[in-house]
Amino acid sequence: MKTVRILAAAVAALMLAACGQKTVIDGNLAGKADAPVIVKLLDINKYQVLDTVLTSATGAFRYNVDIEKDRPEFIYLFYGDRKVASLLLHQGDHVKVNADTLGNYTVEGSPESQLLQDVENDYAQFLVDMDRLAASDAPDANQELSRRYVDYYRRSMRYVIEHPKSLTVVPVLFQQVNDGLSVFDQPTDAILFRSVCDSLNSVYPESRYVKALQRESARRNQVLNLSQQLQVAGEVGYFDIKLPTMDGSDASLSQVVENKVVMLYFWATTAEQKMFNLDALLPIYNDFHGRGFEIYAVSLDVDKTAWASAVRNQKLPWVNVCDTRGSDSPYVNLYGLSSLPSAFFVVNGDLDGDAVVSDAASIRKYLQSKL
Repeated sequence: MKTVRILAAAVAALMLAACGQKTVIDGNLAGKADAPVIVKLLDINKYQVLDTVLTSATGAFRYNVDIEKDRPEFIYLFYGDRKVASLLLHQGDHVKVNADTLGNYTVEGSPESQLLQDVENDYAQFLVDMDRLAASDAPDANQELSRRYVDYYRRSMRYVIEHPKSLTVVPVLFQQVNDGLSVFDQPTDAILFRSVCDSLNSVYPESRYVKALQRESARRNQVLNLSQQLQVAGEVGYFDIKLPTMDGSDASLSQVVENKVVMLYFWATTAEQKMFNLDALLPIYNDFHGRGFEIYAVSLDVDKTAWASAVRNQKLPWVNVCDTRGSDSPYVNLYGLSSLPSAFFVVNGDLDGDAVVSDAASIRKYLQSKL
C-alpha cells in the first residue's frame, strides 16, 4: 500500500506540473454569444490558424495554447477578418482578455502582451497621422510629415534600446511606413539589429522570431558593408560572382573586368524586363561594346528553362548567367538589391559607387562619359 501511495503522489505531482505549464487564454468577446473566435499564430510573415473556438452565451471562451519552453509565441485573436487582440505568450501564462469586435481590448496576466498592445497602439496612431498629413494640402504638411516620422523613429529606437530582451521589439524593427519604406530604413540601423539579435539570442536562441531577425540582421549588415565599401569603391574593387551559363560552364564577373566598363545587371524574365533587353540594352551594347563595354547579366529566375529560352530567343550577346536561388541568392544581400532590374558598374576593375542609372538614357550618358 505504501508503494501505491508513493506512486499516486508521484503521478499527482507530474499532473500538477503539467497543468502548471499550460498556456491558457480566458477571454470574453463583449456582446457576442455563440460567436467564433479564430486563434492564429504568427509564423514569421504569415498567420497560421490554430483553431476556432465558440463563445458561450455570455461571450466567454477559453483556449489552451501549446507553447514550448523559452519559445514565446505571438498569438492573435480574430473575429471574422478583424483582429480583436494581440498577445505575446510564454509557456505557463494564464491571461485574461476582454475584447469587443472593434479591436478594443484589455489583457491581464501577461506583461509582454501589455507591452505589445502599447507598441501596436502607438504604431497605429503613427500611421493614421502619416496618412492624414500625406493627404493634407497645408503648406507645412511635408515638413510636419518629416517631423512626425523622425519623432516616431526616435521613439521606436528608444523602445528597442530599453527592452533589449523582450520579443516585442521584433515587430517594431519590422514596421513599415508604407510599402516601400521601413521605419528603420537607414543602412546604419544594421548596428541596432545586430545588437538586438545578440541580446535576444542569449534568452531565446530557438525562437522562430529571433532566427528571422538574425536573417534580417545579416542582410542589413551586408547592405551596410556594401554601402561603406561603395564609398571607397576605387579602393575595394567589387564583389566577384561565379554562376553557370547556358551551356553549364561557370562564368565569373572577374573574367570580364579587363574591359574598360562592365555593367553588372541583375534581372528576371518578366515581360517588361525582356522588352528592356531588346529596346534598350541591345542597342547600347552594339554601340559601345567595340569601345570596351561589356554586360554581365545575372538572372534571378528560379526557372532556369524560362531564362535560357529568353536568352536564346532574344539572342543576347553579352555574358548571361543564372542564379536559380532567386531572392535567396547570396548576391541579393551582398549587392543590397531591393528591386529588379538593378545595375552596377565596374570601371577599370573598380566598383563605381557614384554610378546612378535608372533608364536607357542615363546608361548611355554614363557610358559616353567613361568611354
